[in-house]
Amino acid sequence: MRRKTSARLGLSALLLATACVGTGLVPAAAADPGTTSSGSGSERAPGSEKAPASDGLLRAMERDLGLSPAAARERLADEKQAVKVERAAKKAAGETFGGAWFDAGRGRLTVAVTERSAAADVRATGADVRFVEHSAAHLDAAKKRVDKLKAPKGIASWRVDAKANRLVVDVVEGHRADNDVSSFLQRARATAPLRVDTVQEAPSTFAAGTVGGDPYYTGNVRCSIGFSVHGGFVTAGHCGGVGAGVRGWDGSNIGSFQGSSFPDNDYAWVSVGNGWWTVPVVLGWGAIPDRLVKGSAEAPVGSSICRSGSTTKWHCGNLLAKNETVNYSGGAVVRQLTKTSVCAEGGDSGGSFISGDQAQGVTSGGWGNCSSGGETWFQPVNEILQRYNLRLHTA
Repeated sequence: MRRKTSARLGLSALLLATACVGTGLVPAAAADPGTTSSGSGSERAPGSEKAPASDGLLRAMERDLGLSPAAARERLADEKQAVKVERAAKKAAGETFGGAWFDAGRGRLTVAVTERSAAADVRATGADVRFVEHSAAHLDAAKKRVDKLKAPKGIASWRVDAKANRLVVDVVEGHRADNDVSSFLQRARATAPLRVDTVQEAPSTFAAGTVGGDPYYTGNVRCSIGFSVHGGFVTAGHCGGVGAGVRGWDGSNIGSFQGSSFPDNDYAWVSVGNGWWTVPVVLGWGAIPDRLVKGSAEAPVGSSICRSGSTTKWHCGNLLAKNETVNYSGGAVVRQLTKTSVCAEGGDSGGSFISGDQAQGVTSGGWGNCSSGGETWFQPVNEILQRYNLRLHTA
């Protein structure tokens, strides 16, 4: 892969030398070298680490989240600790686990449990506790039953909301009274405790037309590279089918789609060769220094998260929900997506969502844009790695 942009070449070369490896990564986003973090103020958990943050990341969080540099640093540290606490708390709760979410205002992770007998063990991990009626396993099973229903156009998505302790269905504005929507809601309500919310418009995918954030082309479609894996990179499945050839930013051949799934899922992986290579890097597009990827620890709901794509570059927001089923405007239903408040536009599909130095997922679709705002969903990266038996390229 030969780059003509000297500034980008120098930065990528520096990161390559640091990592001692090569790989073509894509638009990753997140909370910079420490986007996941730990407790805040007097409530910060013992042993929490200060999360490093570049000036560019702090500016992005100020622009997109309204946080001062000091508040952004504190939030990143709190989120980093919350990742560790969630793992331990989920294990401590066992079958009583009802879900977890990060409270940005308090800098704390809250864990829901169905039995008071589990409270002490969960609190011992550093989490706050809330008692709920339904376990996460019960709600997840109910959602799987709703996933089997045929969703009409007026249904945008549905998910388990741990904080609400119920299934939440998003209906497109103006479609609540549609007969097919009413029928879907009635059947969903018979399956699980339900809340119905309204959204402005139906989500759609972000395809338009290998270093992280760079564009790639297949046919007349432009998408964004996801995270580098050994032998290639991961991206969105709606960007191309198995066997489709892939061209890089300069028009030269990169490789081809070796695996692809869409709809139901929205993930794929592309082989890399023909003079191209892979590096564990995500482009910061000048907003922040390019990011080294060091793992794929999953951030909790409520965390800040950022995204990098070939159209809108670097943007940040909040992680809103996990395991959401989305009914895209073209009629494609995709399951197990993660919802964020980060904006995106056409051509950003497949790009990376990153939290600190931890890969989170690849951009699937959403609604709105980066001028007026919107929401975007991503396919979790760990699911893609497991599905194709891939190994994330890390620094």
